Amino acid sequence: MTLLELMLAMVMLAILTAVGYAGYRQVVERMRISRTIADISEIQLVVDKFELNRGVLPGSLNDVGFGGLLDPWGGAYQYLNIADVMGMGAVRKDRNLVPINTDYDLYSMGPDGISRPPLTAAASRDDIVRANDGRYVGKAEDY
Repeated sequence: MTLLELMLAMVMLAILTAVGYAGYRQVVERMRISRTIADISEIQLVVDKFELNRGVLPGSLNDVGFGGLLDPWGGAYQYLNIADVMGMGAVRKDRNLVPINTDYDLYSMGPDGISRPPLTAAASRDDIVRANDGRYVGKAEDY
């Protein structure tokens, strides 16, 4: 092999590695989102069971055994019992500034770990949220 052929082979290997790595990162991110949706759905079931058995929503995720659960990005899941909130400032809202839930908010702050109450805020678009009182669980930007 000549030096030119060896350099060409190295360039092709670098290109294939770059393309493969980008695809791998996309797959990993989709898996993290799927895991978060599954976690939120599981927490929702336990919270709903707690409310059914006791007649009230839990005050925090600690009350239902999920206080220490972290999302795939290392952040804690966020829970807000809307009945315990004074005013609607902290409640998650859609693009019309209407609360997305009437009972409780449950969400992950996503990859950036930052969130704001309106889902249209740039910091909230990557959040994984529970909306429509549990009928939707997914990315805030898709809601």
